[in-house]
Amino acid sequence: MLRVDHLTFAHPGQHQPYTFSLEAEAGEVTAISGPSGSGKSTLLDLLGGFLAPLSGTIELDGANLVPLPPERRPLSLLLQSESLFEHLSAAQNVALGLPRNTSRDEAADRIAAALGEVGLEGVGRQLASTLSGGQKQRVALARTLLRARPILLLDEPFSALDDETRHVIRDLVGTLTKGHGWHTILVSHHADDVAALASRLYVLDAGQLLLA
Repeated sequence: MLRVDHLTFAHPGQHQPYTFSLEAEAGEVTAISGPSGSGKSTLLDLLGGFLAPLSGTIELDGANLVPLPPERRPLSLLLQSESLFEHLSAAQNVALGLPRNTSRDEAADRIAAALGEVGLEGVGRQLASTLSGGQKQRVALARTLLRARPILLLDEPFSALDDETRHVIRDLVGTLTKGHGWHTILVSHHADDVAALASRLYVLDAGQLLLA
């Protein structure tokens, strides 16, 4: 269980601080919606460790993550833009999710397995710059598989995709979340994405998360 308990934060000049509380089960997608400026990105930055809360906790299976710097938090982040290095191949981008001490043979096997799991067999040598938007998101998901982190944060990950590709990648996220027991947090403006993926929905209203 991922539990956020009365996590508070205020930007400079903000009179009323945000207060976030939510629960997310392993193997499920928990969605967060709300208008622009309501605090969705602030919440993701707090979860990722890029902002320090005024108070409150972020607990994964009882362990508080707040004291940990971003690089030590057990999470991955997938954005609307795929955050790939265009001059590297698909396989090289995926390899960035591997521990540094991974042997060459093990790395090759794990990269191939991850690309296969997201339906990209045979494209490992292609440059990221030659891939479609959907393929790039699959590469980003394959990299997430190799990181093997139990929390996945999704910030409008389907917005740049056409409808057909969006449905495919959305279904893939749901399958991977369930299969790997991730605690997936989805921030999205799209009601159809939320309806298709989310087991529970929180709505940001007046700086607080409300369970819909």
